Amino acid sequence: MRAGGSPAPGAAEVEVFAWATDDDPDQAAEKAAVDALGEVFAQACPGHGFVNPVVAGGGTPDPRRVLRSRLRENDPPDSFQAHPGGELADHIDAGHLTALDDRFVEWGLVDVLPRGLLDALTVDGKIYTVPAGVHRLMLWGNGEVLARAGLTGRPATLDEFVRDLDALRSAGVEHPLALGAAWTQLELLEGVLLSELGPERFESLWAGESDWSGRDIGGALDAYGTLLSYTNPDRDDLHWPEAAKLLSGGAAGYLFMGDWVVGALEEAGLGDCRYQPFPGTAGTFQWLGDAFVLPRGAPNPEGAHCWLRAVGSIEGQKAFNTRKGSIPVRTDADPADYPEYQRAAIADLERARLVPSCAHGSACAPEVTAAVTGAVGRFSGSGDVAALRADIAAGVAGRGPDAAPQSSATHRRGGT
Repeated sequence: MRAGGSPAPGAAEVEVFAWATDDDPDQAAEKAAVDALGEVFAQACPGHGFVNPVVAGGGTPDPRRVLRSRLRENDPPDSFQAHPGGELADHIDAGHLTALDDRFVEWGLVDVLPRGLLDALTVDGKIYTVPAGVHRLMLWGNGEVLARAGLTGRPATLDEFVRDLDALRSAGVEHPLALGAAWTQLELLEGVLLSELGPERFESLWAGESDWSGRDIGGALDAYGTLLSYTNPDRDDLHWPEAAKLLSGGAAGYLFMGDWVVGALEEAGLGDCRYQPFPGTAGTFQWLGDAFVLPRGAPNPEGAHCWLRAVGSIEGQKAFNTRKGSIPVRTDADPADYPEYQRAAIADLERARLVPSCAHGSACAPEVTAAVTGAVGRFSGSGDVAALRADIAAGVAGRGPDAAPQSSATHRRGGT
């Protein structure tokens, strides 16, 4: 097996679209995770060879667009990577994917995945994705910076969080909350919405089941604007690794981001790293997942099935998640195989209430995520709460300036 290249002589090709490329340093951990999964596949599925055309193609400008075109033209790969949830709605509507319920039973996944995650993966009674791992959105703190400001506890509410930010600023940390551009700002908004509105209201808003006109929405958006006033003014120009460096380098006390940031913080030498759910969201687990699917008409279905079985296996989950910083979804995974933070997240995955993320496709379809991200980006410059509310509502309804036409189908999540 030659990851990202051609299969070994005599091996049947299994073509898997996976998004991390050789020339993107921001995705080094993801590429290492996919390559490690390919090695498990090679051991488990002799006679088949893993090929990732995104890497092998050498700089395809937009591999997702290429994939969509191939699916429309009935020229699918054998599998492709996706975030389970709303991101796949259009593919499900178009009949591009094969349901995997029988395979979940055959491979024993029904018995080893948390019930909450199984429900989250289920769309209209069917399962279309094999999860490789789960990430969690968390608030990260630089313990040394916080201690110098006299902050030894962890903020339990949004008000306490704002008081911490005030204390940091008074202690000389001018921009105490690190933030990057685009989707990192939407992550922060989601943390505020979940904190202020609770999980049921939060989910209903992204699902289009509640409107955005309530007083509680206005209060949450005002609170988000307040948090922005504590962030670095160059936020619109920073990718997430640069925002993470503000935290690890001591220029900020806090950062809200997915736990893929752990590796970057460790590499930067942040020894005293604090972490917690966003203040006011205790008992929830805001998640996004990495998963792989089976396209309808996959040219090598035997190889595709073997690939997906490797993705869901104990060995595959360990290989993928130990390199990416995410956690396995199997309840029979051995926590001892993972560092301290991941062990805590593994425990929480089974007992916390799972809440999806619009920023990362588990709560929203791609066109909604794009529209809402655009609205949040405009707010970063304008500070116009009324416009932010209107733009988000329009984006969720499919009427925003950044929104593409949406499918009219409605999907019911949960229940097998």
